[in-house]
Amino acid sequence: MFLGHFGVAFAAKKVAPQVSLGTTILAAELLDAIWPVLVLSGVETVEIVPGITRVTPLDFVSYPWSHSLAMAIFWGAVMAAAYFLIRRNAANALWLGALVVSHWVLDWIVHRPDLALYPGEAARHGLGLWNDVAVTLVLELGLFAAGIHLFLRNSRARDRTGSIAFWAMVAVLLLSYAGAVFGPLPPSPQAVAASGLAGYLFVAWGWWIDRHREPEVSR
Repeated sequence: MFLGHFGVAFAAKKVAPQVSLGTTILAAELLDAIWPVLVLSGVETVEIVPGITRVTPLDFVSYPWSHSLAMAIFWGAVMAAAYFLIRRNAANALWLGALVVSHWVLDWIVHRPDLALYPGEAARHGLGLWNDVAVTLVLELGLFAAGIHLFLRNSRARDRTGSIAFWAMVAVLLLSYAGAVFGPLPPSPQAVAASGLAGYLFVAWGWWIDRHREPEVSR
């Protein structure tokens, strides 16, 4: 899952309008923000296996510390606690924690059985939707479009930057997704992990966007 996570981050503006888009992106993508660091440090493992699914050639051999359900809940609790300590808003903190856990749920829908419930579990879980390109695209693009709709209904641009910067992010995300699904194989697992670090740029981009937008209180 890629676009779907961003769609959920956009949609969070409906339930937590005062939370910055950058913060909701960080929450929705937190597991994927932790994952490349652990791969590059040798703690977790990914391999490139062409044909392992029809959507992605990535074989997530081992990633229990970033992507098991138990750790998703743990990282969600960390996110919620950090936000509460800074902002003192319990409701928004809980929404952010839920966003973190939503990442595991969405991944469980599309991944082949490679997700653990907890570190050390022998069994692996996943519904394997990545084996059907058409259904995967419908789900990803549907979640992404719904998120954009809710974001635009619940926030408005203060200036042109607030509009242009948001639509530029949408375009870059769509191009990135198309490249990942239909482009050439990545050169190496390390390159995949290194490219994952680019996710932090979207967090900063989201914070910048939100500086030029405000909640749409009339809807």
